[in-house]
Amino acid sequence: MSTLEIKNLTAQVAAPDEHSEPKQILKGVNLTIRSGETHAIMGPNGSGKSTLSYTIAGHPKYEVTGGEVLLDGENLLDMDVDERARAGLFLAMQYPVEVPGVSMANFLRTAATAVRGEAPKLRDWIKEVRGAQEELSIDRAFSERSVNEGFSGGEKKRHEILQLGLLRPKFAILDETDSGLDVDALRVVSEGINRYRDRNDGGVLLITHYKRILNYVQPDHVHVFADGRIVTSGGPELADELEANGYDRFL
Repeated sequence: MSTLEIKNLTAQVAAPDEHSEPKQILKGVNLTIRSGETHAIMGPNGSGKSTLSYTIAGHPKYEVTGGEVLLDGENLLDMDVDERARAGLFLAMQYPVEVPGVSMANFLRTAATAVRGEAPKLRDWIKEVRGAQEELSIDRAFSERSVNEGFSGGEKKRHEILQLGLLRPKFAILDETDSGLDVDALRVVSEGINRYRDRNDGGVLLITHYKRILNYVQPDHVHVFADGRIVTSGGPELADELEANGYDRFL
């Protein structure tokens, strides 16, 4: 059993120039996620949801001004980005970046080697990757293409979930993984998230605007994020209320 604890986390974005002041985005976030739990964070644009995900992962654009993020008692904020990944944290980005010149095959095996502490045996690794590709309806030819280069939005998101399944982190932060997906891709990606959670007893923090992905990935807890903090929490029924009535009463 692992635990990810976010305690009174505050963070700001650096000033764009010397004449501006840093802007406070996160204003005291408190949240605890345990192994096997799925937490959904919903909120309007500009509320700070994506900032929360990038701050936890260690994006240099965001400066932590207070609080802690503890993974099994160890403060992730004291770690470099790669150390956070090796500790068991995974971030699926809303806009996955392209890495020209690095093949998906090399990228995946290098990442798995770093996280697992040793290179997987090649024969076993090939079998593992092919099985994961089949589950996500990914053509094997993508292994020889550069990371995300020329991929459609849906293909990028499937490959994010492919990484999730192969790297097997303790906790996955999924930042609007459902954005830009058609109905078929949404179902495939959602099934991949559920497989990761069930096979690894993984904890999931799912950031989304809309309820549609929650029809496939059933949350244990739903949180409303507004003005840099969680303003209310509830069960899956809270997502239904937000779908029907919007966020106005929380703003």
